[in-house]
Amino acid sequence: MNSNMLNYQRHILLLPLILLLTSCAAGDAQFNADSPAGFWYGLWHGIISVISLVIHIFNDSVLVYETDNSGGWYDFGFLLGVIAIWGGGSHASVKSSAQKKRDQEWEEIGDKVEIKIMQKLKQWAEDEQSNGNREEWEEIGDKVEKKLKRIIREWAEKD
Repeated sequence: MNSNMLNYQRHILLLPLILLLTSCAAGDAQFNADSPAGFWYGLWHGIISVISLVIHIFNDSVLVYETDNSGGWYDFGFLLGVIAIWGGGSHASVKSSAQKKRDQEWEEIGDKVEIKIMQKLKQWAEDEQSNGNREEWEEIGDKVEKKLKRIIREWAEKD
């Protein structure tokens, strides 16, 4: 089978799954003041909140959040469901060993480039110092060195 056919089949299988997930969406008539949604429904509604939001854009009868709920426990479940889907607030990234190795290689390359540039600048400044204005060239060299270090550091830190 080619990749287009596999993608088509995945999309076909995804549609019933989405319909199944939204069958218990918030705003369902089963909840009322006498029988409010509790913790477990809050958890479920939090998990399907993104899907409910997309459907709510096109259909006002489907809500993201159940208005007939038990209060704090429903809210707690809803927040846990949202956190379970979105991964919490940490968003910590874990670098693979290959990425760490690449980062280390680029850092080494950056250090080598910085050293070579500094050597060439110092050599150029020394050649010019023999012509006079030693203090002026030391000042210029310091400024250039600081700026190059900053620029190379910013360049190396870019993703």
